[in-house]
Amino acid sequence: MSTQPVDHVPVPPYAPAPGAAAELRAQLRADRRAEMWVPAFERDWAKALEDAHDSFSLTPLHEVVRTWQLRVAAAPAVDAFMDSGRDESGFVDLDDVLGRRR
Repeated sequence: MSTQPVDHVPVPPYAPAPGAAAELRAQLRADRRAEMWVPAFERDWAKALEDAHDSFSLTPLHEVVRTWQLRVAAAPAVDAFMDSGRDESGFVDLDDVLGRRR
């Protein structure tokens, strides 16, 4: 008989709380960026629903929630940077920050 060492236990995939998408949508609607963010979130969510239906997996939905949670969490830092008067003509791709989607 062989056993698997404890240090090789697979890490479970990210799974948001059951109501996370609804809470996130409410948070986006209350934000000053709601006019831009809500339609973008709903577009991402609709695409993820389509992908989840096609793949029989919830992973696309979880990725949308994770991406938008991180985007909302980063917003104050972005605002502070922009308000500081620094001219940043370059940009950082969100995939470079969050990692490539599967």
